Amino acid sequence: MATMGLAGHFVAMARNNIWSNHRLLTACKALTPAEFAAPRTSFFPSLRATLNHILWVDTYYIDALLRDPTVLERYHDPVPDFADATSLYDAQIASDRRLLGFCARQTEDSLAQGIVLPRPNRTPPSSSVASILEHLFQHQTHHRGQAHAMLAGTTVKPPQLDEFFLAGEEHLRRDELLALGLEPG
Repeated sequence: MATMGLAGHFVAMARNNIWSNHRLLTACKALTPAEFAAPRTSFFPSLRATLNHILWVDTYYIDALLRDPTVLERYHDPVPDFADATSLYDAQIASDRRLLGFCARQTEDSLAQGIVLPRPNRTPPSSSVASILEHLFQHQTHHRGQAHAMLAGTTVKPPQLDEFFLAGEEHLRRDELLALGLEPG
């Protein structure tokens, strides 16, 4: 898969997102629900809280990008509370596939369009679709890094999450991409 231009870059980022979440949540599946929820030092107090937060934010931003008229209602939805990584895995991968589908439909023109991300207490200025995607991928990376560090404090070895983009490392992700139904490349 060639990544040409900004639209291609966002497709590559969405593919990386699925792969990274797959690797991290697969590692977390080895934890018991108690270990998954155990207090840890980070922005959120546990792997469970951190990874459920990622899913909640993804849902809000993807719904906003899809121009769902009910997106503001997400603020009233409770953060999902999957008790273990096995149950969270399917929901996160489904969310990641929604994001990949959105990114695959983008063009340079659509990425420049503005969207207002509604907030319950204010109406912020419009942001470009590209800026929202940049923020969403940064948010994912930020909190995945925190979860990765928390996982290092368990008996489960944290997985490599930085072997995605370089051609010389394709063999390190090929089988997982195929298992996820994504063409390597």
